[in-house]
Amino acid sequence: QVQLVESGGGLVQAGESLRLSCAASGNIYSINDMTWHRQPLGKQRELVATISRGGRTNYEDSVKGRFTISRDNARLMTYLQMNSLKPEDTAVYYCNAEIDFTVGASNHRWRADYWGQGTQVTVSS
Repeated sequence: QVQLVESGGGLVQAGESLRLSCAASGNIYSINDMTWHRQPLGKQRELVATISRGGRTNYEDSVKGRFTISRDNARLMTYLQMNSLKPEDTAVYYCNAEIDFTVGASNHRWRADYWGQGTQVTVSS
């Protein structure tokens, strides 16, 4: 089965940086859009950044100029470089991907949306 696993979260001080990683695995044919979301305690999950298969990116306004999303298609990974972190960036960060995957020895492919388990980012002042 397809799965996504995040890593790289931790505790940092304001102004410091973190780099999150998300690795996809399974019987994957291709990965379309990949995204990072975050969910602060007691608040709704929100979209932070998106990167298409071809490398086009979009960012939530509050992270523009500070965060950079990237991907490595050969390694089936996406990254979120977070610079100049602020206390308000504190949240659980989730990787998401739209994945085309194969089932058995067939040319038929299925498409589904997958989420990672999340990684905690805490920024202290």
